[in-house]
Amino acid sequence: MKLARVRLGVVGLALFAATPALADVQAGLADADTAKGEKLFKRCFACHTIDKDGKNKVGPNLYGVVGKSVAQVEGYSYSPAMKAYGGEWTVERLDAYLLQPRAEVKGTKMAFAGLKKEEDRVNLIAYLGTFSDTPVQSGAAVEEAAPAEQTASAEPAKGDVQEIEGDFGRLKVAPGVDTTFYACTACHSEMIVAQQGLTREGWDEMLEWMVDEQGMDDIPEPDRTEILDYLATHYNEDRPNFPNPN
Repeated sequence: MKLARVRLGVVGLALFAATPALADVQAGLADADTAKGEKLFKRCFACHTIDKDGKNKVGPNLYGVVGKSVAQVEGYSYSPAMKAYGGEWTVERLDAYLLQPRAEVKGTKMAFAGLKKEEDRVNLIAYLGTFSDTPVQSGAAVEEAAPAEQTASAEPAKGDVQEIEGDFGRLKVAPGVDTTFYACTACHSEMIVAQQGLTREGWDEMLEWMVDEQGMDDIPEPDRTEILDYLATHYNEDRPNFPNPN
């Protein structure tokens, strides 16, 4: 299993010298795991794009956010509180905001509750930092492969269920629950999903209807297929996981 690790070299140090807002990245993100950060971003993609020139959604596009001036994404309507927050998105400020958004910026429009684990916040910030005209890992990103025997022992055996961390409400905890939960609860309660029972084709049509009639953004691949696999397996017509009243 290859883990993407952020390593900062000469080019990165030059970047810090030219951009003071990024000067604290080296110490905080030296060992961050961007692969884990990518997974954590699934909690964000329903409201944010991250690609260059990506459109604003419920939240602003996040390309280049690390070190960027606060409330400066063109075309996005920021809350007065965020405009007043001002300054730049240093790692320290991003960390505080991701921990408790509504405590750090009282009056923010972002409904996200926050990430309690420091490791999660660091990994997410590191991942965000790779999307920039001057990526955080410029000229020095490396992939470290664990020895083959360690990799083999780290992989779950066939039939084993990997531990899935998180609170997914009434949804069945199984592969794909995280992607499904974060995509769906951006707009509504997970109970709406848990109470349904559809074939895979039915769920596919439901997603298309949400896009065409309800204004939901298309779910990108491979997430769309992962969500359909999860729903077709655990919320099919036989309703094996229909929630019973407490």
